[in-house]
Amino acid sequence: MTARDRTAAGAAAGARPVRVLLADDQPMLRSGLRMALSGADGLSVVGEAGDGVEAVDLARRLLPDVVVMDVRLPRLDGLGATRAITASGLPVRVLILTAFDTDEHVLAAVGAGAAGYLCKDVPPAELVSAIRVVAGGGSVVAPLILARLLVRLAEVLPAPSTEPVAAVLDVLTEREREVFLHVAKGHSNAEIARALTVSETTVKTHVGHMLTKLGLRDRVQAVVFAYETGLIHPGA
Repeated sequence: MTARDRTAAGAAAGARPVRVLLADDQPMLRSGLRMALSGADGLSVVGEAGDGVEAVDLARRLLPDVVVMDVRLPRLDGLGATRAITASGLPVRVLILTAFDTDEHVLAAVGAGAAGYLCKDVPPAELVSAIRVVAGGGSVVAPLILARLLVRLAEVLPAPSTEPVAAVLDVLTEREREVFLHVAKGHSNAEIARALTVSETTVKTHVGHMLTKLGLRDRVQAVVFAYETGLIHPGA
């Protein structure tokens, strides 16, 4: 079967691969990432960028589903490139993959519009999973980083809303409330599925409905909302 035949067969089966753009100033690292991702089912590396300006240009020309972006890049850093991509309104999402895991870097990345933040020591399988989550509209933050941020977030947020939590969540079904509580605690779809003994596909559907009904953009906003309303507290 030729490459064209395989592409046609995949299209006929509705199996469109997740298209990925790599943005890192280290050629060897990009090569390693390309090898790791190209070996994963359903992923296709469509381009590489060695600096932030090139990353923005390729994102506009290639329209990948996900840009895997380092923070430290020449000409335009990863945060600036992320802001440029998200502000352009392109159907392109950014997953930060970097050696920097300080709270300041993470918060700046989220503020710039990144949908995920992972460290470069993440296992390949977890990176592949994160890319799929981000491509599907979700958000991913390394668990250890998220745990730190939740504590910090609780310290700086205003006092919880005086409106009863039950009233705030009245728009949700009982199952959607359960899912929201798990999301608010930073649990992944897989963890929620195990806890509720349902499929990950079902969890993903509930998460989408929950975010839409509450007017939230992503899982990070859901965590903030949970703290603001007093639904969860540090150490909960």
